Amino acid sequence: MKKYLSRPEEIILLAVWRLKDNAYGVTIKKKVEKMTEKYWSIGAVYVPLERLEKKGFVRSCLSKPKSERGGRRKRLFTITSAGIYELNKIHKVNEVIWQGYSTDKKETW
Repeated sequence: MKKYLSRPEEIILLAVWRLKDNAYGVTIKKKVEKMTEKYWSIGAVYVPLERLEKKGFVRSCLSKPKSERGGRRKRLFTITSAGIYELNKIHKVNEVIWQGYSTDKKETW
């Protein structure tokens, strides 16, 4: 079975990569919203995160309990080497499909 990335998965995977050791639900949501300039529900973040984990592109673990969170733990996400490979692959695809396009062009359909 091939493991393709959807566009939301690509964006979320990039956010996890950028956040490094601080990638958990809320920080990922904020980073994705900043990157896309759009609102994302927490479900719109967690559903693709779970798919990414099933595909082996991220892994998660629970943090130590935090007193400021009432003893609750955070589910932290880390990009895997397979995730890095997939980002490199999709980056190359994007370069090829966008090749020659310029925002300066005023072409119409």
